Amino acid sequence: MKNRLLIPLLLAASVVGCRTPHLAASFTGADGEVRLICLDPGHFHAALVQKYPNPRIDSTVWVYAPAGDEVQGYLDLIETFNAREKDPTHWQEKTYIGADYLEKMLAEQRGNVVLLAGNNGRKIDYIERSVGAGLNVFADKPLVIDSAGFARLERVFSEAGGKGVLVYDIMTERYDLLNILQRELMRDSALFGTIVKGTPQQPAVEVTSIHSFYKEVAGKPLTRPAWYYDVTQQGEGIADVTTHLIDLAAWKCFPGEPVDYRNDVEVLSATHYPTPVTRSQYARSTGCAEFPAYLSGAVHDSILDVEANGTILYTLKGVHVAIDVQWKFENPPGSGDIARSVIRGTKATLSILQDTEQGYKPMLYAEPAPGVDAAVFERNLAAAVARLAQQYPGLTAVLEPVSATVSSKEAKTAGKAALRPVRVLAGQPSAARMRIVVPAGSDPGHEAHFASVFRCYTDYLVQGMPQWERDAILAKYYITTKAHAMAQQKR
Repeated sequence: MKNRLLIPLLLAASVVGCRTPHLAASFTGADGEVRLICLDPGHFHAALVQKYPNPRIDSTVWVYAPAGDEVQGYLDLIETFNAREKDPTHWQEKTYIGADYLEKMLAEQRGNVVLLAGNNGRKIDYIERSVGAGLNVFADKPLVIDSAGFARLERVFSEAGGKGVLVYDIMTERYDLLNILQRELMRDSALFGTIVKGTPQQPAVEVTSIHSFYKEVAGKPLTRPAWYYDVTQQGEGIADVTTHLIDLAAWKCFPGEPVDYRNDVEVLSATHYPTPVTRSQYARSTGCAEFPAYLSGAVHDSILDVEANGTILYTLKGVHVAIDVQWKFENPPGSGDIARSVIRGTKATLSILQDTEQGYKPMLYAEPAPGVDAAVFERNLAAAVARLAQQYPGLTAVLEPVSATVSSKEAKTAGKAALRPVRVLAGQPSAARMRIVVPAGSDPGHEAHFASVFRCYTDYLVQGMPQWERDAILAKYYITTKAHAMAQQKR
């Protein structure tokens, strides 16, 4: 429990800089102060926000949605949370179902925070209308999926600032313990030095995310909405999952620092390519026997091509960052979503790897930069880990060298599993590579991170959102939408 409580505290420690104007609705942090409106829940993330009790949220949640399986799926998940034996929730869902759900929500205004998680093509419309009505917004990523949407998002942020309402997206990966530890180790100058600038050939930051269309959530197979495979509604991969990767790059490399996307960001290149999905796979994932008519343009020889994969190369304050997002229909047995993060400093490289070598379990490594004495590196790492162990009891570092032969074998195995290995795996890891061992149970898991993000959001409702957070959101969606436009131009 002690370790879990420290995660939001670490984030709170980085909340610096100018804050937004006084919020339109005065929040004090009192119990039941947040009155939640769940609008058109089409993604399971809407329910995960409510998976754990939160005293700041009033137990009555107002739901407005069109009729269909999506809202029913959300309500079913909420019911499982209410009915479970251990730590049950007590949500009372007041539901309005009808074609005029948006107008009804705006007319009634039963709450003060609008929760959005669903069709990404509609999301900017919902954000605009909610902010226009003076309502705060807590939204699943991505907020926008193309350049036209980004222009609208800029206007929304300007309007929200004037009205004193808060628009925020759900960045769960900041609460992953390994991401927090990698960030903290980067701040230790004796160990890490400073981040290198890198080059297009060897970026300073390389982040890969591998997701699957077919997966389990809350212990049950996930049913995707039929539209999930339509990139005009869900968004392409480089405009969707990359939001997490870009957010982490800025959050780790420049903590608490404002980022002006007009001057601090340059998108150098972007690519995209499809994931093939068969009719039987689509049926297994969505429950729909046939591809809908709106997907006909993406179907070739009975195979649906989903532009779910892509790469982005950009600079952030001169630091080269490479992003790689991949979607498979189903990841290898024993794995879930797979993430990799390699960050190079002048004294050390810090990596989170999750490949066959790690049994698809994420592990954090540190290795000395070229020219750094291994003994000095080990002493500095031991000191850094000892300091962190005061907050995370049981944290240790162990020597775990990997030979070039093993690395090559690992890369071949990963290729057979249809996973493209990150570039760091192609070379020879240092003989002095150390693994930072995290005690089992230190991180509550991805689904619990939604509650952590919402706690941060409610803190911002009380305190105001720092300027660096606003800048980070706009920079993030500038990069994703600029990359999407660049990739489209290559067709």
